[in-house]
Formats: sequence, C-alpha cells, structure tokens
Amino acid sequence: MNDKIAYTRHDDVAVLRIQNPPVNALSHAVRQGLSDAMDRAEADEGVLAVLIVGEGRAFIAGADITEFGKPPKEPHLPVLCDRIEASPLLVVASMHGVSLGGGLEVALSAHYRIAQPTARVGLPEVHLGLIPGAGGTQRLPRLTGAEKAIEMITSGRHVKAGEALDMGVLDRVVEGDPEAVGLAYAQELLAEGAERRPVSEMPAAPAIDWDATYDAVLKKGRGQISPATAVRAVQAASELPFAEGLKKERDLFSELMETDQRQGMIHAFFSERAVSNLPELKGVEPRELKAIGVIGGGTMGAGIATAALLAGLVVVLIEMKDEAVAAAKGRIEGNLQGALKRGKISQEKFDALTTQALVVSTDYDALKDVDLVVEAVFENMDVKKEVFGKLDAVCKQGCVLASNTSYLDVDEIATATSRPQDVIGLHFFSPAHVMKLLEVVVADKTAPDVVATGFSLGKALGKISVRAGVCDGFIGNRILATYRTAADHMVLDGATPFQIDKALVGFGFAMGPFAVADLAGLDIGWMTRKRKARDRHPEERVPTYIDKLCEEGHFGQKTGEGYYVYEKGKRGGTPNPKIAKLIATEQAELGITPREFSDEDIVRRYMCAMVNEAAKVVGEGIARRPLDVDMTLLFGYGFPRYWGGPMKWADIVGLDTVLADIECYAKDDAWFWQPAPLLKQLVAEGRTFDDLNKEAAK
Repeated sequence: MNDKIAYTRHDDVAVLRIQNPPVNALSHAVRQGLSDAMDRAEADEGVLAVLIVGEGRAFIAGADITEFGKPPKEPHLPVLCDRIEASPLLVVASMHGVSLGGGLEVALSAHYRIAQPTARVGLPEVHLGLIPGAGGTQRLPRLTGAEKAIEMITSGRHVKAGEALDMGVLDRVVEGDPEAVGLAYAQELLAEGAERRPVSEMPAAPAIDWDATYDAVLKKGRGQISPATAVRAVQAASELPFAEGLKKERDLFSELMETDQRQGMIHAFFSERAVSNLPELKGVEPRELKAIGVIGGGTMGAGIATAALLAGLVVVLIEMKDEAVAAAKGRIEGNLQGALKRGKISQEKFDALTTQALVVSTDYDALKDVDLVVEAVFENMDVKKEVFGKLDAVCKQGCVLASNTSYLDVDEIATATSRPQDVIGLHFFSPAHVMKLLEVVVADKTAPDVVATGFSLGKALGKISVRAGVCDGFIGNRILATYRTAADHMVLDGATPFQIDKALVGFGFAMGPFAVADLAGLDIGWMTRKRKARDRHPEERVPTYIDKLCEEGHFGQKTGEGYYVYEKGKRGGTPNPKIAKLIATEQAELGITPREFSDEDIVRRYMCAMVNEAAKVVGEGIARRPLDVDMTLLFGYGFPRYWGGPMKWADIVGLDTVLADIECYAKDDAWFWQPAPLLKQLVAEGRTFDDLNKEAAK
C-alpha cells in the first residue's frame, strides 16, 4: 500500500479512496496502490464488496501527464482494469467531478457505477492522436451499443451524468457525498443478493455498417486518423471475443503511438498549457478587472462585449451615433441569444446581462470608472490615435488602454496618450466571443502588470493568450501575409486558386486561403496592398488580378462574388469563371508561361513559406518561443491540430529538408525566399524548434 490509496472498511465493504491531488491522475503510484488495495480487500476476511472513490475534485481525471513520453511502469493500466474486473468481490465505482480517459476505463472495469448529478465522463484520447487503450473501446459498446460508443469516443466529448445514465454507462445517479452514496449503493446491492457483473461478460454490441461509419468519421476528422481508428477498435468489440478484442485495441493503440499525428497532438496539448506561462510575469499581479469599456459596436466590438459579459464583467460600449448604439445592442443581444439557445445561459441570466451588466452610450464620460478599455474601431492609425486621445482624457488612472488592431504599430498608438505604460494591444479574432485566440501585444513601454492584466483578461474570457511583440501583423497576420503571398505566387506561376484550396484542405485546413479571403472580405486584402504599396520592395511580386474584381465591387461572400460565386440558399461557392481570365491576362502581361503544380508541391511551398517567416518572427523576438507560433496558428488560423502547428510540422518533416526546399525555391525568387537566420542556425547545429521550447521552459 502507499499514501495514494486510503484503505478503510465499513462492515463488509472495503473502501479504496484515491488520494492524488488535484484530480487523482493515474500515476504509477495510484495504479500500484489500487492493485495492492484490491489484493488486501480480497484477503480481508468478511469483505464482500469494494467501493472505489476519489478524494477532492474528481474520481480520476485520466492519465498522469508528467509520465507522458516516459517508459510505462507496471502495473500497466489495461492489466489493472482487467484485475479489478476479475475480482471475486462485487466492485462499485462512485464517481464525481470528471472521470476521463483511463479514469472512465477504471470505472468501466467495476461491476456497478454510481455518480453525482454534476459528474461528467468521457474518453478524450482522440485529442492526443490516440484511442482508449485500457479496454474503453471494448467495454463501452457493450453498455451503450456501437453507435453511441463511437460517437462518444470519436468526439472525445464530456458526457453529463444524466445522459451517461440514459446511455447505460452509469447504473444510478444520486446526489450526496460520493463515499456515502457509494457505500449505501454497495450495501443495497449486497442486501439484494446482486452478483458480480463484469462488462466483459456482457453480450457484444450488434454490428453496424462499419465501413460506412469509418469513412464518415475519417471525412469528419479532415485527415485525423485516431477517430477513424477508434471505429475499427469498436468493430473488434462487436466481432471478436473480449480477450481478442482487447488485443486488437492494444495493437491499434500501439500503431497510433508511432504516428506523426500523435506527436503533433501531444505537442499541442502541452503547448496549450505552456503558452501563457511566461517567466516575465512570475510574481507580477494583474490589475483588478470588474468593468471594461469597448469602443465600437461593429462585429468585432460586439463580439468582445459579448465575451466579457459572459465572463461576468460589466461592459460599457461606446458608439458614435444613436442609431449605431441601437445596432450594437442588437448585435450583442443576438450573440447572447445564441448562448441562450445552446443552454450556456438561462433566460434570467440573459435578461440580467442585457439590462444590468451592459451600458451602450455615445458619451465617452461613461468610461470614467472602467478598469480596461478595448478600442475596436476602423483599422486606421489617425482614427485610432484620436480615440486614444479621448480615452487618455476620460479614463481613470491605472485603467488599461488596449487596441484591438490587427496590424498597426501599438507603440505609435501609445504616443496619443500621456500614459504609454498603460497601453497594450489585445488582438481578438472574429467572432470574438467564439474564436479562442488572443494576441497580447506588448509595446516598448507597456508595464509588466499591464501585460499580466492582458493575460488575466484572456483567461477570464476563456482564450488561448499568446504574447506578441510589435511589428506589422504581430505573429499571426505577419506569417499569414507571407504564406498567403506564396499562394499568390503559385497562382501567377500556374496553379489555380481552386487547386490550392483543395490541396490545403487535403492537408487538414478547414478552408483554403482563397475561400478564407472570400469569407473575410476581399476588400481587406485590397486595402492592405494599397497601404503597403508605397514601401514595397522593387523585387516583390504582388498579383493585381484580384484588384480588378474589387474595383467592380466584388468582395467575396458578402457581395456574392469573389474567387467563388455564392448563390443564396446554397452552402459554399463554385469557382468564379472570371478568375481564370483575369489570371491569364496578368500572366501574359508579365511574360509568365504557366507550369503545373502537384498538390504535394503546393502544400510544401505553402508550409515552407509559413515556417520560414515564423522562424524570422521567433528569431526577432516577436514570438518568444516556437510554441507561441504554433498556438497562434492552431487557434486563430485553422491550422490542423494533428500537426501540432507549423513549427512542430517542420520538426517532424525535418528542418534540414525544409531549409533545402527554401534554398531551392530561392533560385527563382531570391528576394521572397530568403532563409531565416534562425532556421539556418538550427540546421547547422542539428537542433529543432522544440529544443528552443525546452530551453525557454527551464
């Protein structure tokens, strides 16, 4: 026995209490302790049943992440689960908080399961590029049927106790102290003469159309293989004896352990937790945040206001005119209606948020008591500086003044105030109440506690917050501009926008860059090209064919025509026949003979451009670590999670091959394809981007 498991006896029931705070992760000590405690209970004369219960916040929240990547120690979890299930005693699991991954697999190896009404269960291994590996794919379908088990495993979602009861995962849901209700249930079962009920001895789930289900799950996963592999594991539970099904599950699990996708998703998992852990903020207290101001009630401003209201903050929103005030209120209420429909808030909460927590005004003086203001007005330096001048005059001392700019120089914006130390960039992504990314842009004079406040706000809003330095576009939009330019170059050289979109969706992006441009509005890129024109390098290649479409008033989805043509009532668009003619005209003007690109060529150039610019961003200190880039691209730009981010992708495929490709492309366009000094340095030293992440964590 060890201190991770407390053994007590209540008449004929032995209680095994897991004590591994904060969430009873299944460390080696917990696994060994449970195994030893089962031995003790079986040797304890008069014990007829075992109750397994967790102390603190959860039953068992899953694997111990500190053991990831280390050689596993016996007893391995599959062996422990089989050992619990095989016990001659009657075994009950009493669950509260979360029972996830291996935690649910332990519960499934018990003979009966009781849970608190607030409990949640799930098998989220697909989010790590894996499948359940301790019998989850074999036991769950015997309780729920194949279809429900597949949905639960392939989504990795947390299932609430009531639904889990209806599905057959739980036998009973009772409120009270987990040990007390578990003991009462175990004693009731004994009094009724209930027998052991191993899930492994239950009938297998009836067959379904396995191939069709596999294909559908693979398509939904956009190239992620672990959910589709889970379908094959559940199929084994239906078609094979239990022991053989377990072996098939382990074989499939082991195959996934060796994949690049598993590497990428583990990297994403840890990076998501590390990204807001900055050494510079250690011991720095954020400023108090109770009320925030928002300047501008358009789509972005309304989204920021919505996110703040849902986080429990008071919001004061400023608009220019009375009609704009009404429109802003309508947008925010519409956003909150969505939260109401999804069950995120009650009608009572909706009413309180819209009538008590929200103030919309045309008077800047309404901001005099707020703790932080986010400016979300037109992307124009003069307009932004005018707003910050007004904020400087009306906001209290210590109020954080934040700009939601996507590109503009936060240092220059700060010059419009008498307090540059209080100025920061908070770059939200639209829609701001939905998108998870927040770039916290730190200017030269930004005070440390203002940086801490930016991260504190991000945490309150449920965002993945990334520290960024000041440059045109910060981390995400600067890199986007470069890889998008690589796509534009490929169009001039012979690939079509539609082939590029298709190839990149095949790689794992939700949408290709030209479909994204249509969604965002072609006028954004058009304005950016015009803004940058005066400083453009003479060797820079900038396509102008799409500007012709913009000049005609066609800006993508919002006008019904862009790279694609959009018809009302139809999802998606069809390739715009005008595009090919516009491209051909420009190619003729430039004397370009179009050539063919394979999908592999397209993906490789696009990714090399992304990685090269990202390496420059890290090398210049705009991003502190490669993982900051990865999280920015994952949460703001639709990068496929199973690659872990562009820097992890580069590590996986090999930095030396990425550099070799860049140097090859430079033969045709030396100005665009200038290798990043950091990339050249890492290749010369035989190191990786992940080595830089590890060094930053020390």
